[in-house]
Amino acid sequence: MMQFTVNGKPRKVSVSEDTPLLWVLREHLQMTGTKFGCGMALCGACTVHLDGEPVRSCSTPVSAVVGRKVTTIEGLSENGDHPLQQAWIQEDVPQCGYCQSGQLMSAAALLRRSPTPSDEEISSAMSGNICRCGTYERIRRAIHVAAAIAPAK
Repeated sequence: MMQFTVNGKPRKVSVSEDTPLLWVLREHLQMTGTKFGCGMALCGACTVHLDGEPVRSCSTPVSAVVGRKVTTIEGLSENGDHPLQQAWIQEDVPQCGYCQSGQLMSAAALLRRSPTPSDEEISSAMSGNICRCGTYERIRRAIHVAAAIAPAK
C-alpha cells in the first residue's frame, strides 16, 4: 500500500510501484483532469505538481510520490477561481482544450517562482508544453493577465 497526498487529501493505493502516477490518478483515484498525451514526458499534457514543482505524471512512478504532496488541475482551485483560470477564460485561451490542464499547471509553477515573469521566462517555463492548436500567444497573454490579477496560489 502506497500513501501520498493528492490535492490536500491523504490517499492510499495498492498498485505496482512502477505504475505511472498518471494512471494512478486517472484510473485508481478517478481524477481525469490530468491528460495522457505522449506517454514519454515530451508534450506536457500530464503535468502535475509534486511538492510544488511541475513533473510529468506519465513518467513519474507512483513509488516516487510516496509520502509527498501531489497537486492536480482539480486541486489548483476548488472553485475555478485561480488567477490563471480566470485569465484563461478572459483571454479565451483553449481551442480544443486537451493540453490545457498541463499548460495551467506549468504556468502555476512559473508564477509561484516568478510572480511577474518576462516573456523570456514564460517561453522557458512553458517550452515543454505542446499545444497542437497553437494557442501559445494567448497562453502568454493569459499568464501576464494572471500575474496582474493576483499573486499565484
